[in-house]
Amino acid sequence: MKTIYLAGFDVFRQDAVAHGEALKQLCLRYGFEGWYPLDNSAPEHLSGRALAQWIYEANVDLIRRADLVMANMNPFRGHEPDSGTAFEVGYAIALDKPVFVYLDEAQSLVQRIAVDQRDDPPRHVDAAGYAVEDFGLNLNLMLACSATVVVGDAEQCLVRIAQSFDADPVVSGGDR
Repeated sequence: MKTIYLAGFDVFRQDAVAHGEALKQLCLRYGFEGWYPLDNSAPEHLSGRALAQWIYEANVDLIRRADLVMANMNPFRGHEPDSGTAFEVGYAIALDKPVFVYLDEAQSLVQRIAVDQRDDPPRHVDAAGYAVEDFGLNLNLMLACSATVVVGDAEQCLVRIAQSFDADPVVSGGDR
């Protein structure tokens, strides 16, 4: 059974552990074993920088051992995905692992973020005056061009992953 590291800002939800369990159950329905960052339990004596270092090492170890990564790339605390999740995606890409990302938004960055267009030279800008890349992509090009992007939720992403790997999903009710 292929293993999937489940990346995303979901670890910051109030119901993070329960949400992770639901994601792992969803993975099983599609023929995969999900590994969630909160599956690891940090030693109780750690805090501050030492705890952060332990979490970092545990998560990159899970990514190294996983067969692939599935990442929630919905905007988090602004217009962009969670920076930790973006790191995890990049790390997995550097390890030549397949990466599938999902987000609810089909609109391009320009459609979502641009508030103005400058004419000299022609470009789109955000509220702070920074250029917004106009490639018609719903994520920054470094994410969109390195991963398989699925517009939808985690289950729709798992359907796409299963199709990629010809996995045999176990659908409730006995239907296949």
